[in-house]
Amino acid sequence: MSALPAPLQEQTIQEQPVNDAPVIDLHSLSVTFGRRQILKNLRGDLRGRAIGLLGPNGAGKTTLIHTLLGFHYPSAGTAQIFGHDIVTEAKEIKALVGYMPERDSFISKMSAVHFVRLMAELSGLPPEAALERAHEALFYVGLGEARYRRLETYSLGMKQLAKLAQAIVHGPRLIFLDEPTNGLDPPARLRMIKLIREIRDSGKANIVLSSHLLLDVEECCDEILILRDGQIVVYCNLEEERKSNRKFLMLETRGDQTRFVEALGNLGCEYALTGDHRLKVVLQNGVEVRDLYRLAAQEQVQLRRLSYKRDSLEDIFLKAMENTNGGL
Repeated sequence: MSALPAPLQEQTIQEQPVNDAPVIDLHSLSVTFGRRQILKNLRGDLRGRAIGLLGPNGAGKTTLIHTLLGFHYPSAGTAQIFGHDIVTEAKEIKALVGYMPERDSFISKMSAVHFVRLMAELSGLPPEAALERAHEALFYVGLGEARYRRLETYSLGMKQLAKLAQAIVHGPRLIFLDEPTNGLDPPARLRMIKLIREIRDSGKANIVLSSHLLLDVEECCDEILILRDGQIVVYCNLEEERKSNRKFLMLETRGDQTRFVEALGNLGCEYALTGDHRLKVVLQNGVEVRDLYRLAAQEQVQLRRLSYKRDSLEDIFLKAMENTNGGL
């Protein structure tokens, strides 16, 4: 694992946030474009090290990011980033955050180091420090040897890395990543995921990761925020949510299943026969795997195989799409 660059080891621009302050605090945040309401009364405080932002197309994910960055003004309510209001303290927030956009936003005929230096200066670093940090950030993401090349000559994967470099160059406390692995081949995607996890695990910056790839979020994030129709339908700790969901088992047995499945039903478990000596079981609250072994011994049935599965992020996401209640 490579060492973090100086921008993420030292926060020289901004003050450290209060330890117990939310990363993002949403206060009835709403955004309207024309007659269409895009974000609808979003409320809650987000505190995760890495927060996955999920939702179908048109759910409002990018609009939420752009509003927090100051690109759009709220039509009602507001939000705070590390205690700074996005409307009245937009200048302070620019030094606190980094942003890796989904679409390329490069300047024609500009080299990578020139571009990253410019982004660092716009975030508040003086020119000499900005140039030094630009070199460090580009080496960190793996573009050190190509930092003097024009960005238009870069491959798609290299352009994504250059966007990450400009997002971290000034040492932000919060980094917004919008579809960071979009269009990457498998090796380039693994490199990007590794960098994101290094930043997350350093504890130097929080991350908001917006992606339509559930695997990216599952590999990088400890909490998730799911939007649908401009409303929050789920905000949860990913591991706690998995543990709280019902448990699914696949069983393979030997012996007469009749009395065994009857005993399962008496425990309140749902079950379905899927083949000869095979069945699916859903464990209810208060029922553990050891209870199945006890019943099997009691009914003289042998459990030959047992596979255990908890809900995946895909399961959680699909359930959220069926949920009709917004809010945290």
